[in-house]
Amino acid sequence: MGILTTNYRDVPELYDYIYMVENGGKKGLKKVCLYQKKLVKFVKKVFESENLTINTEQLHNYMKLEKYFDFELFPWEKFVFTLHCCVYREDGLPRFPDLLIFVGRGAGKNGYLAFEDFALISPYNGIPNYDIDICATAEEQARTSFDDIYNVLEKNRKKLIRHFRWTKSEIQSRKTRSKIKYRTNNAKSKDGLRSGKVDFDEVHAFESYDNIKVFTTALGKKPQPRMTYTTTNGDVCDGVLDDLIEKSKRILDFEIEDNGLLPFMCALDDPEEVHDEENWHKANPSLQYLPTLLEETRKEYREWKENRSSASDFMTKRMNIRQGNSEVELTTWENILITRQEVEPPIMRETGVIGIDYTKINDFAAAGVLTKRGAKFVFKQHTWICANSADLPRIKFPYMEAVAAGDAEIIDAPEIPPELIADWIEVQTHFYNIPMLALDDYRFALMKAALARVGFTYENKNIKLVRPSDKIKIEPIIDSGFRNHNIVYGDCPIMRWYTNNTKKVKSKKYGNYEYQKIEAKSRKTDGFFAFVAAMTQHELIPEQQTGGEVLPLFTF
Repeated sequence: MGILTTNYRDVPELYDYIYMVENGGKKGLKKVCLYQKKLVKFVKKVFESENLTINTEQLHNYMKLEKYFDFELFPWEKFVFTLHCCVYREDGLPRFPDLLIFVGRGAGKNGYLAFEDFALISPYNGIPNYDIDICATAEEQARTSFDDIYNVLEKNRKKLIRHFRWTKSEIQSRKTRSKIKYRTNNAKSKDGLRSGKVDFDEVHAFESYDNIKVFTTALGKKPQPRMTYTTTNGDVCDGVLDDLIEKSKRILDFEIEDNGLLPFMCALDDPEEVHDEENWHKANPSLQYLPTLLEETRKEYREWKENRSSASDFMTKRMNIRQGNSEVELTTWENILITRQEVEPPIMRETGVIGIDYTKINDFAAAGVLTKRGAKFVFKQHTWICANSADLPRIKFPYMEAVAAGDAEIIDAPEIPPELIADWIEVQTHFYNIPMLALDDYRFALMKAALARVGFTYENKNIKLVRPSDKIKIEPIIDSGFRNHNIVYGDCPIMRWYTNNTKKVKSKKYGNYEYQKIEAKSRKTDGFFAFVAAMTQHELIPEQQTGGEVLPLFTF
């Protein structure tokens, strides 16, 4: 395996970066985020508790390739490269086969990826047919690192033609026959892959695991399989990146085993830090070496301060903190994620109110039961999806996963019969005491007969017809609930999707905020509006409910 060491302190690529993070100052990084401090502690603990070896000869050979590139690797890049490509377990497998690089725009992730892939198909790797697939959701992005390597080969043709052959679609090592190809986000017809390594570039754009699973299941056919995820933050909520970030946080907090994932993450620790320029280095560890990028970031910051709506990418991409249009967003994505908390399960015959949203009978419909746990509002929803909805092809949310989880059902009919919703409500009355049911008065005529069949009528005074003024009045309470983490959906991705698809706008008539859809066709809001309807009647629910048998029906 070459010249080996077990002590990370003997390897400058590791020790120097650890020192920089821990000490800062002139010989260190200007500012580092909490993620980086935790990462250093994590890496040191791994070396202290495990029998690992660092192949320093291999690392030295790889670093010889740096001269062919138009840039020098930054300290953080050498650090992650060494851990990802040159640190091995006792059984000879890579200790960190999976690498997440989550950094602000301009840090140089594509340049890093180009160097890493070039090194791993070079003769210095030595594994025959160690093919590398670079995957992205768009061809232009998938080609970025590939084209960087192609340009290196073109620029150094005389020296490298003996070792590589290349076209504009494939690069191959003559000695190991390892290839690099770029792939787009199309999960079809890739069953024959035999990759040694897979890259997912700008993983924030991946909305589901469909394509990722195709590539990852192809790994393992070659020795030392690896994956690299590179990305800034993005606007796709509840996608692959959110899962990776959540997993990475738990790894760095020693809550779960890392399972081979090295999470290199850089972001502001708090959004308010953005107003101090020194803090920008927390999101971009390359910034202190790139004066032109620093000046461009200053320019974007000034534009963002002037008009946050039109320059919202500044926080999301430069500072690596997701921030939609702060003028219209319902709440932050972090607040929406916290709705996935656990509470005590429902008890038999506790009091709750039901909210319904049934705006279009040939699209989506939703209903849910709202209960309380102290100051927390707990909402359990169910969705009906018309299979003939014209909007289904536009919807990017994986709604079939909600169906599989029991949070939704597909109705194969021209429209959603109101009787189905009434049947679901009747089931809830067997478990809950339901003093009131709330729905928009706009569609009450469609539901009236079906609701009467299960005991809910306007005459019985157990139906509330919700008007726009009712929703406006409840908005401050809902807003406070999100900010104080007192709204609970349980682990229900479709409710998080509904909520994230909703915006607040100033009501011309009433002056306060009212709720609207962000986009009418592909971003549904039915579950959230059912929640709003129920919240208009929240005062009917006692905060503390005791006694009775725990319901097996729902768990959070």
